[in-house]
Amino acid sequence: MPGQEMRKVHNICVFCGASAGNNPAYVEAAKALGQAMAERGLGLVYGAGNVGLMGELADAVLAEGGRAVGVIPHKLVDRELAHQELAKLYMVSTMHERKAKMHELSDGYIALPGGIGTMEEFFEAVTWRQLGYHDKPIALFNVGGFYDGIDGFFTTMQRHGFLHSDHRDLFFMETDAVRLLDRLAD
Repeated sequence: MPGQEMRKVHNICVFCGASAGNNPAYVEAAKALGQAMAERGLGLVYGAGNVGLMGELADAVLAEGGRAVGVIPHKLVDRELAHQELAKLYMVSTMHERKAKMHELSDGYIALPGGIGTMEEFFEAVTWRQLGYHDKPIALFNVGGFYDGIDGFFTTMQRHGFLHSDHRDLFFMETDAVRLLDRLAD
């Protein structure tokens, strides 16, 4: 649009599990996403773990010569085995500070499969966008139908009057890393 500067996506915050899950497709998706990000010159901002999908993602970014930045609370450094090869490792006091720092450093969000922490981070990013605290793109990497339930849940919230139809556009779902990054850039 004339007179408006288009937002460029340079650093992507990726939420994902400190576990690899029980489907090898999750690990393959994390690796594919990391590789695609590095090939496009996109920096990774994530929870700094060296295990599970977090570790696979960061290792894939680094293997392709990409840049990975991690943010981790002091309490989780030993528990999550903080990655030691990152371009920058931020250590913070709380989970709230972690999310705030990751938000500050990123231009968009992707959620790979994960557990309660991944869901909490995703929903907070969506809530912040809904309330107008940011306008950064948000995507769910729907590997093997992992996030089909979220899509159904949003339909239920809308049907019962707790979600406006335009709030369905606060995020999108994609099943392929390259298409996901293309849509995130749009």
